[in-house]
Amino acid sequence: MQALFIILGAFIVLVLGLFIFSFFLSPTVKVERSLQIPAAAGTVFPLINVVRNWELWSPWKEQDPAVKITYGEKESGVGAGYSWESNNRNVGKGHMSVTESRPDQYIATNIDFMGMGVSKGYFRFDAVSGGTLVTWGMVCNMGQHPLRKVMGLMMDKWVGKDFEKGLGNIKRILGS
Repeated sequence: MQALFIILGAFIVLVLGLFIFSFFLSPTVKVERSLQIPAAAGTVFPLINVVRNWELWSPWKEQDPAVKITYGEKESGVGAGYSWESNNRNVGKGHMSVTESRPDQYIATNIDFMGMGVSKGYFRFDAVSGGTLVTWGMVCNMGQHPLRKVMGLMMDKWVGKDFEKGLGNIKRILGS
């Protein structure tokens, strides 16, 4: 019986410790990756601005080639978007829509992934010697729930790898 109380006490201390730790964490999480692509921004931009092109380079499409994708009426620019649904838990279901599009400079998106709230995504295109520095980023609010805030600590590791793979796919597609 004493062992049960020790285990229960340790569990309570752990949960309380996580709860207190979460007070010091920011609810806002930012993930960002960049890759220099040896192509002009005018060549890279349409691969992202035209939402049907995401199937060509998306790291999540690779994880589940059978993902069901439904496109909106608009194909590119502000208002373009798509919904997806997958049985693969790493892909899940959600919706993405373009909220801002400045040709060859910047694209902003809203992403609702499995009803966990809307994240703000973005792509920046900066001219550099020998091509374009493409930056893919995401900012999301994890809220005040302690477990979600602690989960936010892992977002850079989880999502960052996908961003790196997607940018690498774009570079590969452009033959660089």
